[in-house]
Amino acid sequence: MRKRNKNADADQAEIDLTPMLDVVFIMLIFFIVVASFLKEAGIEVNRPDKSQADPSDATSIVVTITGDDQIWMENRRIDIRAVRANVAKLLASDPEQAFVVKTEPGATSRTLIEVGDAAREAGVIAVNWPEEAKK
Repeated sequence: MRKRNKNADADQAEIDLTPMLDVVFIMLIFFIVVASFLKEAGIEVNRPDKSQADPSDATSIVVTITGDDQIWMENRRIDIRAVRANVAKLLASDPEQAFVVKTEPGATSRTLIEVGDAAREAGVIAVNWPEEAKK
């Protein structure tokens, strides 16, 4: 039986990590560069100062979200699924109409985001969001 040299086995068992580190650094640089060019889709929200006039004039599309997350449009209560169709119908007559979302205290941000998303899908470019709803 032959004797094995333990030192020779230890020398052969080394793993060179340099190529793996090179690949990791190249991937890191790739993801940093790609992430800097990504632009997420969104909707522009305009919050006027209190000193400005109320943007909800007669030619605006006004959506009111009550404290219990009910959505009111043109003096009638509508479902969140109907917001897009109603806004698209109103935009068909005048595509340059302003879109105003009024919220009352207690309304959740989830409902506000859903209304904004529905408006964006209907073709609204900018959302006006006044400081507080007038009663």
